[in-house]
Amino acid sequence: MSKKIKANRYKPEAKEGETLKSDSGSIIDFCIKFIMTAAFISILSLASIFVYDFITQSDFFNIKKVEISGTKRIFKDDILKLANLTCDENIFGLNLFAIEKLIASHPWVQSAHARRNLSSVLSISIIEQKPLAIVKIENLAGILINTQGQPFKEYDPLKDHLKNLPVITGLNLTNTNNQYMFNGTLFNSIMNFLQTGESDNIRQINGDDRTGITIETNDIYNGLSSYEKGTVQIRLGFNNFKAKLKKAKKISGYIDKNFPARTICAMDLFNIEKVFIKTKIADALHNNLEKGV
Repeated sequence: MSKKIKANRYKPEAKEGETLKSDSGSIIDFCIKFIMTAAFISILSLASIFVYDFITQSDFFNIKKVEISGTKRIFKDDILKLANLTCDENIFGLNLFAIEKLIASHPWVQSAHARRNLSSVLSISIIEQKPLAIVKIENLAGILINTQGQPFKEYDPLKDHLKNLPVITGLNLTNTNNQYMFNGTLFNSIMNFLQTGESDNIRQINGDDRTGITIETNDIYNGLSSYEKGTVQIRLGFNNFKAKLKKAKKISGYIDKNFPARTICAMDLFNIEKVFIKTKIADALHNNLEKGV
């Protein structure tokens, strides 16, 4: 049997009117707090806008110095002009992403990174393109490609001042996603050859979709006793370039040792197991001899 709960005679019961009054007071307190919070946020936002405007528009924070690193071919004045940079601009009002994009539009710039510091110094670091070769296409100017095989500018011999770059023929540009590129089996073979590190003495690389690549190299495959120096044509096909060039040096050593009066004019190493060479007698250019090795 449960006991009947009696009212606590030491604690007076709250009346209905008092309960409503308490609830009304809570609502008013909440509203006051909400209004004060909103006012504080508004004041803080206005203060932030004022501080931002002061910092980004004050002459005190104008650019004091522009530091540019990583350039060898590009002049500092060209970069400043390209990015529309002057010392009259506030360093904190600059759009760094837009500056990087403008600088990267220069054909010799691979990438650019800009950063600022509190001493009003703007630092710009640049990575320049590394030219790998010159590609010649019929009815077009020579095109420079970088170490990734990407074309990045037309070759201007008067301004670019590049020496000892191999010249590539036999390739065609293709339009991929509104961007002109080189691709295909022949191009991949040429890039593989250039990346072997064996192209220092190469003057020209002639590509053919059926027979692969043929290089024209400085006459390092003939001994010092040779009376005449010129170029040697070596057909290498599509692959196995290091092994083929190693065999070419071995053959040249054999010819130099056993036939010192002859020089090598051409080698065909398309099939490394069946190599053909063409030689000539140094004092009789018209007398060519073809023999298999």
